[in-house]
Amino acid sequence: MNSKSQYKTKQREILIQYFKTSKSEHVSAADVCDYFKKHGETIGQSTVYRHLERLVDEGVLNKYSFDPTAPACFEYVGEGAHYAGGTCFHCRCEKCGKLIHLHCEELEGIGEHLLKDHGFKLNSMRTVLYGICEDCADK
Repeated sequence: MNSKSQYKTKQREILIQYFKTSKSEHVSAADVCDYFKKHGETIGQSTVYRHLERLVDEGVLNKYSFDPTAPACFEYVGEGAHYAGGTCFHCRCEKCGKLIHLHCEELEGIGEHLLKDHGFKLNSMRTVLYGICEDCADK
């Protein structure tokens, strides 16, 4: 293995470690780059983007693009992360922008209802419910 391949492997492993420590969080590629810059890691922006896409293709990360005007965000789903193929809805706070995961049997029934009664297969990974989060509602 040449040193360039080994270097890429190290970068990939550093990225995976980062996502393992931020399980259940959505982060943008810019967030990842900022984190590494603050912690003295020398991983270029284009390398981060390239590895993120590869990790999505490999099923290690999920990529979410909820808003065409906002950057995509990524979430770790490999090795026992919270999303293991079940239904995952998302709630976006209209005040602070926080994105919240919902794993709720009640909501799973919505997808089943839409398919059974309306012939529509819901993609829960791209479903976002908008409202006000608990933190903002308490202010």
